[in-house]
Parts: sequence; structure tokens; C-alpha cells
Amino acid sequence: MVQAQETATLIPEAMEFDTNKAIYLQIAEAVCDRILSGDLKPEDRIPSVREYGAKIGVNPNTVMRTYEKLTAEGIIFNKRGIGYFISPGAKEIILENNRKEFLEVELPAILKKMELLGLDPEELLTRSDLIV
Repeated sequence: MVQAQETATLIPEAMEFDTNKAIYLQIAEAVCDRILSGDLKPEDRIPSVREYGAKIGVNPNTVMRTYEKLTAEGIIFNKRGIGYFISPGAKEIILENNRKEFLEVELPAILKKMELLGLDPEELLTRSDLIV
């Protein structure tokens, strides 16, 4: 388990926010990205609402809204009087949510754009410069 002193190192120095998306959702995405990258692991303690808000320059109520969302999704949990921690199954939950979002929202938009541009999906599969 991460000690309280080490928790501060888990906070990014600053965040640049997109004005087209709610700040609490952007913070939630940042936390999820750090879980997926392995920076945050199951049972790691995350910063308090006040600490996180002060460090990234947002109102603690915004961070609280983020934590409520992540708690409702099962990504973090609260140990009363101790703080918030990463849930054991957080990475799998995030992967499932992100895959669902991609398949239901992003991919259809990409396919529609390809159709409008007259691009054949098979053509993309043969382009070695596009393969990651």
C-alpha cells in the first residue's frame, strides 16, 4: 500500500483542460489512464479531494464529483477515515468501458467518415504505415 507521503507523487503537476468537456470527466480519464499505464495499481492510495484539487488547480467539489463517478463505476473505493484507493478490478473495468465506448461510439464515426471519403476498410489493412 502507498504511504500518504508517497501519494503526493501520484498527482500530476498540472492538467490542461479541454473547454468542450466537463473538468470532472477529464480528471476521471486522467486517473483511468494512469491505472491503465500501471502508474496506479490496485490498492494504491490516491490523493485526498482537497490535496488533488489544490495540486491541479480545481475546486475540491470538482474532484469530489470525479471520485463519486469513479466509485460508482467500481474503479476506486473509500476506506472511511483513511482515503480513496484503487479497486482490485479497476483495470478490467476501465478496459471494458473503453472498449464499449470505442465499439459503440468511436468506430461507427470512423466507419462513417471512411464511407464519406470513399475509403475501403480492406485498403487500410494493407497499409503497413498505418499499423502500430
